[in-house]
Amino acid sequence: MAKLVQLLGLFLVVAGISGTVDQLATQPFLSPVLNFVNRYVIPHVAPLQGYEIICNLSLSVLGSILVIVANRAQTAVR
Repeated sequence: MAKLVQLLGLFLVVAGISGTVDQLATQPFLSPVLNFVNRYVIPHVAPLQGYEIICNLSLSVLGSILVIVANRAQTAVR
């Protein structure tokens, strides 16, 4: 289970960074997958509009937290 959470966290980190790059310049690599939050979620949630870079960076931070917590939980079980 911890490996799955780590994988999800890693995806969120990469997606957040990719979304930030997409806001600053066009991101040509894996755009539909990595920029899903940036292109489909943020534009449809009114309070997030105008804060795209902050949302994407927050997504990266959330992913980092998930990776760290899963790693510590996995280490504590051993």
